[in-house]
Amino acid sequence: MPMDIPESIKTWLNFVHPVLMWLLLALTLYALYSGIQVRRTRSAEGETKKELVKGKFRIKHYQIGSILLATMVFGTIGGMAVTYINNGKLFVGPHLLVGLGMTGLIATSAALAPLMQNGRDWARYTHITLNVTLVGLFGWQAVTGMEIILRIISKL
Repeated sequence: MPMDIPESIKTWLNFVHPVLMWLLLALTLYALYSGIQVRRTRSAEGETKKELVKGKFRIKHYQIGSILLATMVFGTIGGMAVTYINNGKLFVGPHLLVGLGMTGLIATSAALAPLMQNGRDWARYTHITLNVTLVGLFGWQAVTGMEIILRIISKL
């Protein structure tokens, strides 16, 4: 059952999720960069290590990861909510299913943080694998999301 929200607001709600997700994609790429710098710091020696430590990449990566997790969860729920508000139903297709899968991946990746802090290399490699997969899926979601937005714009 569609919600009683003015049509002008419903129309603009369609664009909140995509804008948020594009910002999230950019932040994800920065998280990837900071994660690579953390890895470089771990294996560096001497002056190089001192310079990398000054960048505080470990703290930045952890904080960005927390923001990514929260934003991904709320963005996924928000996208589904707007679709339901505007259409009275969800469209179960690849974009929705991959988005839900990505939310699970990022939650699992974040849950590995305590194990990584305890020096578990398997957790670190799993974290990296999950996040590289996430970046790839995010790129695919950006393309399919734009296709959805173009369909919405064509109906305006």
